Amino acid sequence: MAHLPSDVYLTTSFMHSGDVSPTTPKLQLQLSIPHHDPTYYIPDGNTVLLVENTLFRVHRSTLTKDKSTFDSMFSLDSDLRSSSSTPSVTAGPEGESDDNPIRLQGDTAQEFRALLWALYALPPELTLALTPKANTSQLFNLARITHKYEFRSIEAWALGALTTIYTRPTHSPSVQVEDVEGPSLVQLTELASLCEQRDLLDAATLRWKRLLASGKDIALAVGVAERLNLRTLLGFAYHAMMLQGREVWDNDALLTRAQRIRLLSGHYALGRLWERLPSEPPVISHSPRCTGGAQARCNQAWAALWRSTLDMGRQVLLIQYADVVGKLMLAESVTKALVEREIPTQGMLDGMPWCKDNVLTAVAGKVKEVQESLADYFTDVV
Repeated sequence: MAHLPSDVYLTTSFMHSGDVSPTTPKLQLQLSIPHHDPTYYIPDGNTVLLVENTLFRVHRSTLTKDKSTFDSMFSLDSDLRSSSSTPSVTAGPEGESDDNPIRLQGDTAQEFRALLWALYALPPELTLALTPKANTSQLFNLARITHKYEFRSIEAWALGALTTIYTRPTHSPSVQVEDVEGPSLVQLTELASLCEQRDLLDAATLRWKRLLASGKDIALAVGVAERLNLRTLLGFAYHAMMLQGREVWDNDALLTRAQRIRLLSGHYALGRLWERLPSEPPVISHSPRCTGGAQARCNQAWAALWRSTLDMGRQVLLIQYADVVGKLMLAESVTKALVEREIPTQGMLDGMPWCKDNVLTAVAGKVKEVQESLADYFTDVV
């Protein structure tokens, strides 16, 4: 099994902030000596593990539940011991004492504590995790470590609990990326992407969209979406940053030169798209009654209506030239108002007596198509 480097226990320096005086070497030594976890150093446990600077003593049979990585790890260790003819000269087999614990690399004590909580918890404690009183930090740590060690059923349960929490209507979405009581939005997005949990990722993306709409953490969203290859979020983030204007791009320290170039590319590409759209009405589904000459007249009326609604976007000065999404959403609202007779139609619907309801579906489909393909417009210049 993997061992920590020999200098993990003793340190020669300690990080300080402000005017705090440096600690003495004696205090440094005390801080670096492994200590027993107050909850999960179980007296009758038969396996000792060291995570960061905390010793856990638990039951080996508990760690091997769910066909986890620990199951194969312990089986391999047992096989190696039985095949070895050389007696150990250490403080005993690894994991059987505080002097020679199993050392887990890359985990935090908080994460391992969350795992043990799930393995040892009573039903009322597990039920609490599905209520508004749930400890989201604990569930987040649990999902991360169960994914790493392949506790598949527990991982699915933890991700499901998190998804329930973050999609619950009564769980008010924060407009801040950092959530004091739980994981940050960045961490939540990384977890959903790592575990390929679609519903949780959708919930995180919805929170990002709310942030973007309020003009907050846009460059951060661009970076996260690019790093995790989240195309939908990436498109919305680039679009939101584009609408901030060139002066904001140039002064945002989080944006790279390549990202600024993509913003320019996207502004140009979306502008070209807007120029093409009036002559490219989306295809509508015709009623069975709309055939022959009636269908031709219907298509002509729909093309004229499409151009008219888009022209309103040109006349609204508050909508930027390259804001194709904003203009299409305006066109969708106008079309809906016309079809539902909320505003005078001025004869624009007369040529489509049987298909006017279908144009709403066509416009909504076009809005969705452009939104989902936004990232494709912000490309590198070749």
